[in-house]
Amino acid sequence: MSDELKTKLEQRINRRSFLKGSALAAAAVAGVAMLPKGAFAQDPPQQDDKKDEKKDDSKDAKKDEPVDETKITRKDDQGRDYRICPQCGYNMYKQDRTWTCENCGYSYTE
Repeated sequence: MSDELKTKLEQRINRRSFLKGSALAAAAVAGVAMLPKGAFAQDPPQQDDKKDEKKDDSKDAKKDEPVDETKITRKDDQGRDYRICPQCGYNMYKQDRTWTCENCGYSYTE
């Protein structure tokens, strides 16, 4: 019986699978050791800062909103109005009510 058990064990665990498993275990241990100690800690919320933020929110409501760069109208060297194309980043010029990109042809109506 010991011969049968030995051959079954050899079939399941050979040198290659043993080394692969031990390398994965060593990598996992090293990865955990390299994490910063405070990575999982949570800071308690501070009550005083929240009160100050509420007062400032009403004043700076427009500052918090992201500015859409494609909606900002600029002037080129020749004095024509242009915008930045959201597709390719090239100049878009206005024709009547339509903004059209010179490069890719993207257009939209205002």
